Amino acid sequence: MNTHADHAHAHDPSQLGFSRAFGIGIGLNTAFIIAEVIYGLKADSLALLADAGHNASDVLGLCMAWGAMILARRHPSERFTYGLQSASIMAAFANAIILMLALGGIGLEAVHRFANPESPAAGIVMWVAGAGIVVNGVTAWLFHGDSHDLNIRGAFLHMAADAAVSLGVVISAFVMARTGWLWLDPAVSLGIVFVIAIGTWKLFNDSLKLMLQAVPGHIDLPQVRDYLASHNKVKEVHDLHIWAISTTGIALSAHLVMPDGHPGDHFLHELREALAHRYKINHATIQIEMGDATDESHQECDDHAHSHHHHAHA
Repeated sequence: MNTHADHAHAHDPSQLGFSRAFGIGIGLNTAFIIAEVIYGLKADSLALLADAGHNASDVLGLCMAWGAMILARRHPSERFTYGLQSASIMAAFANAIILMLALGGIGLEAVHRFANPESPAAGIVMWVAGAGIVVNGVTAWLFHGDSHDLNIRGAFLHMAADAAVSLGVVISAFVMARTGWLWLDPAVSLGIVFVIAIGTWKLFNDSLKLMLQAVPGHIDLPQVRDYLASHNKVKEVHDLHIWAISTTGIALSAHLVMPDGHPGDHFLHELREALAHRYKINHATIQIEMGDATDESHQECDDHAHSHHHHAHA
């Protein structure tokens, strides 16, 4: 009655593309970090050295997301019956936390700069930050497009955030060189931190919910329940659970009460195909019941469903 692991490799073509994206992104960023350290020491620029440290956190984030994607492709074992697919959820969560820490660091640095404004060597800073826009922009573009996969979204957000920070540095360095407004640098930094924090909070929130086995955001549980109940031989649906196995894989288990008896494997096969097609639920386990269970156990399920329903409206 269970779906098999046939669906686990359905995303392979895009995953190969993302695998290449991770390789290119990590290579580009590592080269950029080395350049930042060299020029930061040359220009005696604390900002560039701090940014090199921040970019090192990005490479760590990219490595984690890539590692999780590779782990998620491992075949199930007797110990890990779903394979290691949920590593992608953990990586998205860890990426959100690393991003928040990085934003905290940039924010503190900006506040410190308000108190002690300094005039950086505008030329070098602009060239290096300009290179940062290109490196991070290209890397972000490689991850653009698969917004349903939180792990990929985390990598995209990380890179887009850095491209924005680099752009802010270039603009503020240019304007400061013309006007001498030293407060502009920290002000732009704080503005960027605020914008990125909104996206990071969503990534944190979504990945935390998936870790706690919440129903994935794009799935409406009552709608799935109504769909299962709409089959003419199904009298009742209970014990319905929907949760994420990974940032792309979704599982469902449900009990269907069918007084006329088990409708056969063909019915189950069609139902699983429909769930995969309509709701992207690619691991469904359906239990068929005749409905002659004791009223007590049903009452318990109804109470559970009712409390769950009540909770949803709270």
